[in-house]
Amino acid sequence: MTDVRPDHGSAQPRVRGASRKVALVGFEGFQILDIAGPLEVFTKAGHYLPQPGPSPFRYDLIVASPGGGVIASNSGLQIAGTRAIGDLDEDLDTIIIAGGSEAALRRVAADGDLLTWIAERAPRTRRVASVCTGAFLLGASGLLDGRRATTHWSATTLLASLFPKAEVIPDAIFLGDGHIHTSAGVTAGIDLSLAFVEQDCGPVIALNTARELVLYLRRVGGQSQFSATLAAQAKAVDGLRDLLAWISEHPADDLSIPHLAERAGMSERTFGRAFSAETGMTPARYVELVRLDRAKLLLETTKWPLARIADRSGLGSAATLARAFRRRLGITPEDYRARFRHESERTLVQTEQRG
Repeated sequence: MTDVRPDHGSAQPRVRGASRKVALVGFEGFQILDIAGPLEVFTKAGHYLPQPGPSPFRYDLIVASPGGGVIASNSGLQIAGTRAIGDLDEDLDTIIIAGGSEAALRRVAADGDLLTWIAERAPRTRRVASVCTGAFLLGASGLLDGRRATTHWSATTLLASLFPKAEVIPDAIFLGDGHIHTSAGVTAGIDLSLAFVEQDCGPVIALNTARELVLYLRRVGGQSQFSATLAAQAKAVDGLRDLLAWISEHPADDLSIPHLAERAGMSERTFGRAFSAETGMTPARYVELVRLDRAKLLLETTKWPLARIADRSGLGSAATLARAFRRRLGITPEDYRARFRHESERTLVQTEQRG
């Protein structure tokens, strides 16, 4: 899994009249939260920008659609007064393309106007992003070729098959590759928008925005859309499922293949084949993910030094812990702790007492 934080992009910000224009683009059958979520993030962030006085910029938010006017979401809720994409100003700073139902995506792609507009505007816009299945519209516009991308976990296989020149990362919350950004299902658009706010305004305004929206925490792209270990347990047959649960409960134990095979009552060769067939991953990968999950929990809930966290999670040393985080999450353990540390002292005390 790769965490690529929003890139500053190849194009420079187009700031005119101290305004950064953010266009949120929907269409008939779009997903309402794909627009409403980012819209709220940028609106709330604007409340924390310095005013009055020498503010570096302000956000100018535009809701647009291929033909303008009223568009209906896939839940039936309508947005009135959208601007036609053909009428938008040239100096857009950020474009965010919503996702929607499969039928809606097929219709808007077949029409072609939106795809042509995206392809034409992308090279001269600082940031172009998609939320959820909006990634299919970026792909159909040619913007994902040679880039890493993600979408809702249920659609990643289809995205990879339709756009083989893209490197689809199936479980990332969001990704940025150059100035093109993609995000996972619905609420991940909020996470990506918060990352944009942090890039533009700094971490304090991003944190204040998250608090204003009563978000439990701010997720970075390196976080997974779902738990791979829980998914593996759900796939496994009863006997192996018990072993997987035991591994999750004992990450610091001897979890070598010989020991696990003995515990499962199989030869090492049979155990390796059965494990991969049932879970879709090797025993070594599952063990690493379990240990990484435990390390993340300890980083979030304790003040322990990295060496102690590495020991308690089964990763051995602080150096091994750091390598695992960089390889799987694209960030350091220190960065993860700084971003996701829980503020609950009760949780902290309880966890340290158990240690």
